[in-house]
Amino acid sequence: MISVAIPKGSLEEQTLLLFKQADLEIKVTSREYSPKIDDPRIEKVKILRPQEIPEYVEKGYFDIGITGKDWIEERGADVVEIADLRYSKTAEKESTVKIVLAVQAERTAIQEAKDIKPNSKISTEYPNLTKSFFDKLGIPVQIFFSYGATEAKDMMDGIIELTETGETLRKNNWRIIDTILESSTKLIANKESWRDPAKRKEIEEIKTLLSGVIEARGRVLLSMNVAEDKLEAVVSGLPAMKRPTIAQLYGSDRNKRYYAVETVVSKHEVNILIPKLKSLGAEDIIEIDITKIVK
Repeated sequence: MISVAIPKGSLEEQTLLLFKQADLEIKVTSREYSPKIDDPRIEKVKILRPQEIPEYVEKGYFDIGITGKDWIEERGADVVEIADLRYSKTAEKESTVKIVLAVQAERTAIQEAKDIKPNSKISTEYPNLTKSFFDKLGIPVQIFFSYGATEAKDMMDGIIELTETGETLRKNNWRIIDTILESSTKLIANKESWRDPAKRKEIEEIKTLLSGVIEARGRVLLSMNVAEDKLEAVVSGLPAMKRPTIAQLYGSDRNKRYYAVETVVSKHEVNILIPKLKSLGAEDIIEIDITKIVK
């Protein structure tokens, strides 16, 4: 059996949703930090700050964990990154975030990182990444650890902050001048657990379920009936993950055979695609939500 660490805070809601959609629902009791998953492969679950998870997984307190690439790099954690889950705190959709260097908007003389003057004051929640970044540039800076709301530190010469759209930074008069790291949500494993055959099998199975949900998000299954003389036109109008599944309908008339056609498509194009398929001759079109796609 394996132990799992999931992130508290901004990623918590979407992580709980992901596990539920993977049929691994996390049941949070009054003891919020020790929830349960009713699955024979999972012994223990803890909800912890994402900043802590890489180190705890590295040291073997947990077999697997979910955290951001940013915190893996900041902690220098020696772990196995086994899946890129690519969801964010605000939505299920695939998403990456960036750790950026920003200065006050009116400081127009500073256009890129190399323009930062020596001994400038930089506020950040990522002191190790910040030091490494400026060391590579050969610019000594004073690093002030931020305990949150870094964008409010306008007394600083610059900030290094995590952002998804940059909107909050712009609203607080910050201008992005460089990107230090692109980050996304990662499923990580302890190296010893990954080498253990029994634990690795369980980890792989959990990974398959979680990745299957991520793969299915934003996609739907389209099913339709098509007369033989319209089949080529309909199939040519179909986008697909691979080739569509086509099967002759049982009992269809020899003079006018019908085929069942199924394919997976992106949900954002369905409202355009369905009328197009109908005009090409598709009938009885059904759109079906997908919960998992396992490749």
